[in-house]
Amino acid sequence: MDRIPVVAVVGPTATGKSRLAVALALAFGGEVVSADSMQIYRGIPVGTAQPTEEEMRGVPHHLIGFLPPEKPFSVADYTALASDRIEKIRQRGRLPILAGGTGLYVSSLLHGIRFSPGGRDGALRARLLKRAETEGPEALWRELRQFDPRAAERIHPNNVGRTVRAIEIYRTTGVTMTEQIERSREKPSPYDVCMIGLDYRDRRKLYESIGRRVDAMMERGLLDEAKRVLAFGGAATAAQAIGYKEFGPYLSGERDLSEAVEQVKRETRRYAKRQRTWFRRKERAEWIFLDEFPDFEAVCRRACGILRERGRAE
Repeated sequence: MDRIPVVAVVGPTATGKSRLAVALALAFGGEVVSADSMQIYRGIPVGTAQPTEEEMRGVPHHLIGFLPPEKPFSVADYTALASDRIEKIRQRGRLPILAGGTGLYVSSLLHGIRFSPGGRDGALRARLLKRAETEGPEALWRELRQFDPRAAERIHPNNVGRTVRAIEIYRTTGVTMTEQIERSREKPSPYDVCMIGLDYRDRRKLYESIGRRVDAMMERGLLDEAKRVLAFGGAATAAQAIGYKEFGPYLSGERDLSEAVEQVKRETRRYAKRQRTWFRRKERAEWIFLDEFPDFEAVCRRACGILRERGRAE
């Protein structure tokens, strides 16, 4: 089987993955496919760090800003759409470049995991989401752990969307999400992957980058976005994103704005730590540590060198 060459730029948030993906696309004739579970949502570009038209530099981008914020979206939906986009990019003679930090999206797509159709029940999903609001997300996560402990290990207890989806699959099909994944792995991956990871050796520098990014988001209107997203209610997947739910106590008068902003930074740091753990443990990547390079141009040269070494220069 002729596998499709794919470049993946991964790593924790606030490391410049989108910027590097664009630079590589310009250098190697590529198109970018987002692998971010929140960049899919329309009308909330600030909190989801969607690249602007200027930042895209004319490079075609896919799976960014196409879904209403109140709509659910699963990893199965993502793998189906992303694999279709990658196939079409390759048919155009272009290089698919995956960019994002949602580890489950990246791994499921690149390892060729394809989820079974079905397993959906809107009424059941609505009940589960309501339970998450009234009982808290950990109550559902504990239920998931009882019948699919391996899925519970992969899913953070506060990730309502994925917890609900895992329960929904099991209750409607009788097959756990973990078993579905194992069945799908019987076929080899259709991709020949060159993965580049971005990170800092000094974790404090990563956290400083996160702080600067959140401050910039506030200047660009993050609070107004949060008001719109939270108006959809806790059942909306986008409302669970870091950078929105933390403003709930401020909007209800329970917390100062500065405290809410600091909470966003704190939760983003925690998320970055989980991202680092995921990619170091789950994926083989050529790591570029940003604090070892003088500037972005030097990072680009190193990344281009990696691709040439891996035969992506054609």
